[in-house]
Amino acid sequence: MAKYRKYSKEFKLQAAKLVTEQGYSYDQAAKQLGTTGWSVRNWIQKFQEAGELPSKAQSQPKIDEIRQLRKELAQLKMENEILKKAAAYFAKESL
Repeated sequence: MAKYRKYSKEFKLQAAKLVTEQGYSYDQAAKQLGTTGWSVRNWIQKFQEAGELPSKAQSQPKIDEIRQLRKELAQLKMENEILKKAAAYFAKESL
């Protein structure tokens, strides 16, 4: 017999907002919260139908911007690490 967990409305809404507002994938949000991607997807659909969350078309530009900013952040972190290593190398060479 399967054992189902009951989640509060607040929990489900916060999980849905991870996807719709923070740009997480269904599976990323689910993994972080200990549930399934299917559950998160289902909750989002129900909240959107009830008007408690903006539709996908309304939130997509925000999600796209978040993804682009995360990509830029990763690029900048990588460049920063390269510069740190180069600075250490040249500091060692000048001694």
